[in-house]
Amino acid sequence: MLDDNPLSFHDRVVLVTGGGRGIGRAIVERFARAGAQVITCGRNSAEPAPPAEFHICDVRQLDQIKAMIAAIQARHGRLDVLVNNAGGSPQTDAATASPRFSESIVALNLMAPLHLSQACHPLMQDSGGAIINIASVSAVRPSPGTAAYSAAKAGLLALTRSLAQEWAPKIRVNAIVAGLIETEQADVTYGSPETQAALAASLPIKRLGRGQDIADAALFLASPLASYVNGAELAVDGGGERPPFLDIVKTYVTKS
Repeated sequence: MLDDNPLSFHDRVVLVTGGGRGIGRAIVERFARAGAQVITCGRNSAEPAPPAEFHICDVRQLDQIKAMIAAIQARHGRLDVLVNNAGGSPQTDAATASPRFSESIVALNLMAPLHLSQACHPLMQDSGGAIINIASVSAVRPSPGTAAYSAAKAGLLALTRSLAQEWAPKIRVNAIVAGLIETEQADVTYGSPETQAALAASLPIKRLGRGQDIADAALFLASPLASYVNGAELAVDGGGERPPFLDIVKTYVTKS
């Protein structure tokens, strides 16, 4: 009997880049629970998120992307979902960042999703495929300290909209705009537990996001429930960051 659950991914093949930890690991595990054959990749053979098929692939290297997709085609003969999750950037002063550093950040956060999408395009023609790009609030607001990353993620949103129009109706392309997400490296990104608690309290939902929040959104966008969603930018940010000017105004109004 056919499975009529729209969130069932049995007999479907899903590729999640950077699935060994953080948001990527949560996405891998969510699709696996939905019954998908999940594939992930990383630059080395570090422990991948089970139960995923793992490929060594630096997504900044086009030859390695092509080799991975060829291996997926040879083994599975299809690809239904691509989640372009691999990304990130350390904090760096834009005035002193080297050209090589900036180019590497753009390569990881913008060019890699483009090259992966291009490589997967032939495999997804017959499956009604879905591509999901994991973007960031850094794409839609100033991000001092990560200027190249912010620009690359803004470019990723533009890429999403363009591919969505160019490749429809056979392939849908959407983006998730991730907010402040708690991962294994939350202390590096957001500071001490006290700082994280203060950040959480400033959000309308009163907590930082979790990898599971992004994973659930990705599952929805890849599913038939989102069959008319294309070129969208789904904000998963708990309602957004509170504008700082409100607190400044409140402070001075109180003083006066």
